[in-house]
Amino acid sequence: MATATTTQGAPPKSRRSRGLSEKGLAFWMVSPSMLLIALVAAYPIIYAIWLSFHDYSVRVADLSRWDIGGNYTEALGNSDFWNAMGITLTFSAISVFLELIIGVAMALAMHAAFKGQGILRTVVLIPWAVLTVVTAIMWRTLFESPQGLVNAIIGGDTVWLGQSPHALIVIIIADVWKTAPFMALLVLAGLQVIPGEIYEAAKVDGATMMQRFRKITLPLLMPAILVALIFRTLDALRIFDLPYVLTKGTNGTTTLSLIAQQTFAENRIYGLGATYSVLTFITVMIVAFIYIRTVGGNIRGMAEE
Repeated sequence: MATATTTQGAPPKSRRSRGLSEKGLAFWMVSPSMLLIALVAAYPIIYAIWLSFHDYSVRVADLSRWDIGGNYTEALGNSDFWNAMGITLTFSAISVFLELIIGVAMALAMHAAFKGQGILRTVVLIPWAVLTVVTAIMWRTLFESPQGLVNAIIGGDTVWLGQSPHALIVIIIADVWKTAPFMALLVLAGLQVIPGEIYEAAKVDGATMMQRFRKITLPLLMPAILVALIFRTLDALRIFDLPYVLTKGTNGTTTLSLIAQQTFAENRIYGLGATYSVLTFITVMIVAFIYIRTVGGNIRGMAEE
C-alpha cells in the first residue's frame, strides 16, 4: 500500500511590494491637477509679466523689444492709472461695507426658525445665481433713461449713468444687490455652528436679545465674517464686468481691470496693457497679504480663546 506523502508547503516568500509608496502615489495623483493649474493660471501670469517688460504693440509694425521698467514707469506716472486705483478702492470699500451689513442681516433672518424659512433662503439667493452680465443689463435698464423706472419712483429726471458720481453709485447698488447673498451665505454657515445651549443659558440669566447678539452672536460669528470680508474684498478689487456693461468705464467708473482691458484689447498696446494687469495683480496680492497678516491673526486668536 503506497503511503501518500504529504509535503507541507513552505510558507510563501515575502515579496517586496513593487507598488508605489504613499508619497509617490500622492505625487502622481496630484500631478495632473498641478499641471492643469500651471497651464491655466501660472502660464498666463508669467507671460503677462514677460510681456510687461516689452514694448509690444500691433499699432506699430515690428515693435517688439525689451524695455526693462519702461512700461512700469509710464503706468505709474499716468494719472489715469491712479484715478482707476482710487475708483477701485472706493468701490471696494463702500460695496463690501454695505454687503457686510446687509449680509449679516439677511443671515440672521434666514437663521431664525419660522414657517417659510426655506422659501426665504431660496428667494434671498436668487440674485447671487443671476449672471453678472444679466444683472448689469437689468440695472442699466432701470437707471439708463431719464424717464426710467427709478426716476419715475423718486420723481426726478437724473441721468444716472451719464454723470459722476451717479454712475459709480449705480454700479455699487448693482454689486451689492448681486453679492450680498454670497456674504449672507458665508455668515449663515458661521451661525449654524454656534451651539444653541449658549443662547438658552443666556436667556436663563436674563440677557436681552441685543445683549445676546453683542455678547454671543457677534464674537462667535467674527471668524466667519472675517473670512467673508477677505473673499469679497479680493473679488471687488478685480471688478470688471459691471462697469464694462453699464458704462464702459466712462463718468468716473474706470477700474483697474477695466483700464488694463482697454489698453490691452481695445487700444492694442500689449506691453502697457500687460503692465496694468500685473499692477492690478500686485495690488490684490498686497491686500491679500495684509488680510492674512491682520485678519488671519485675529481668527487664530479667537479660535485659541
